[in-house]
Amino acid sequence: MGAFDLRGLRRPVIVAPMAGGPSTPQLAVAGSDAGGLGFLAAGYLTADALADQITTARGLTGAAIGVNLFVPQPSVGTAEQIAAYAAELVGEARRYGVTLGEPRYDDDAWDAKLEVVSDLRPEVVSFTFGLPSEAQVSRLRGVGITTVGTVTTAEEAQLAESRGVDAVAVQGPAAGGHRATFDPAAAPASQPLAALLAEVVAGVDVPVVAAGGLVTADDVAGVLAAGAVAAQLGTAFLLADEAGSGPVQRAALQNPDFTETVVTRVFSGRYARGLRNRFISEHDAQAPLGYPEIHYLTSPVRKASAAAGDPQGTNVWAGTGWRQAQVGSVAEIIERVTPT
Repeated sequence: MGAFDLRGLRRPVIVAPMAGGPSTPQLAVAGSDAGGLGFLAAGYLTADALADQITTARGLTGAAIGVNLFVPQPSVGTAEQIAAYAAELVGEARRYGVTLGEPRYDDDAWDAKLEVVSDLRPEVVSFTFGLPSEAQVSRLRGVGITTVGTVTTAEEAQLAESRGVDAVAVQGPAAGGHRATFDPAAAPASQPLAALLAEVVAGVDVPVVAAGGLVTADDVAGVLAAGAVAAQLGTAFLLADEAGSGPVQRAALQNPDFTETVVTRVFSGRYARGLRNRFISEHDAQAPLGYPEIHYLTSPVRKASAAAGDPQGTNVWAGTGWRQAQVGSVAEIIERVTPT
């Protein structure tokens, strides 16, 4: 284990990284100050913006802070599939008065962000969509950073352990937002969190964090009893005062007209769970895999839909327990979800 031991949290609650807006330095700091561990989400940020967020968080608290990085994977979308999907979405662009984005591949500034965390040394760095190399893990651990691999199967957990990470975060299928599946072409695993957690706890020798669909104190108590050292919650904090969730997302999460979440690739070209809306219903069957090209293609439509106050053309990522998410401060929410 690196310098920071996840088993030592006063409150065994981790505020999950939520890229694209909800995660803010204030959200992360509030989670850590309440006795848990708050995370910054590096996904979609520039390396400089990530550095600024870490510096901001550092200026607000002396408590530990985590940072989550997207691990680059090859895109599995073809130019033909992406072009066909772009043609499918012309009407959406017209509806919102925008031009579709230019589909392109990038690695989310992976090397530059590794440099940032190596220099600024947040206490914990976790990884989503794959794993760093053994050398990269060793480098981070060498500067005192605790490393965590996010996994969705027992096989991924064993691979993460073999790379030298200090802990694994097991993400079950009820999770909101993107699934952490290593293989971008694979359908996300459907094994329930309870069964997956039991398998991973028995199969690795590093501490295990449980994530995916956890929103209540009973949920947290259940995974702790099953061997997790902490529970990682995201959806439970989407309505927190300190979250960067936009007004359209906040309203949709509390709107009874939304009745289910679904796993879809319509918005990003990678499987993610969110509230079912018109965009998903109309385009899910045609949406190809192809991350991050599809993310860039749909970005102008999603931004315009949100700017128009319309939740039907943008992603509202949420886990299956979104109905139980509550408004309040992070400290209040952590108090509610911590088992007595």
